[in-house]
Amino acid sequence: MVNVGDKIITKRKATAVAQMYLGSEVIKHFENDELITKKGSVFQTAIIAGIQAVKKTSDLIPMCHPLQINSIDIDINITDAEHIEILCTVEMEGRTGVEMEALTGASVAGLTIYDMCKSISQKMIIKEVKLLEKTGGKSDYSISKEQK
Repeated sequence: MVNVGDKIITKRKATAVAQMYLGSEVIKHFENDELITKKGSVFQTAIIAGIQAVKKTSDLIPMCHPLQINSIDIDINITDAEHIEILCTVEMEGRTGVEMEALTGASVAGLTIYDMCKSISQKMIIKEVKLLEKTGGKSDYSISKEQK
């Protein structure tokens, strides 16, 4: 791992998004922005899985530092008749960023949705996972409108 001991402690925040194609076959089963399958509430379970993933990122990715996370927020939104987006925002105060945690949270939430809905359709696609923005540390980053 990179030595971050000499870095100053700053407020760190990162937001990542996973865009996912569910297809109309899956979306049509939703009622009030939620789907209940034999495995339970899909979005609620995906949010819990994403939170767990954020907290376990250093166990999954070898060179990530274990972090004392202050806040995790995961929002899942149906964007049209076939797609959803998963937003994961992670905040902490520390010497290293939380980009990997946000990306991991969004990814695992998407994988959880796939797992819970695969009995309806296997045509789902986790299309894109990307960092939208990060603040704190040496430099800030925000995805440009052209990249969205």
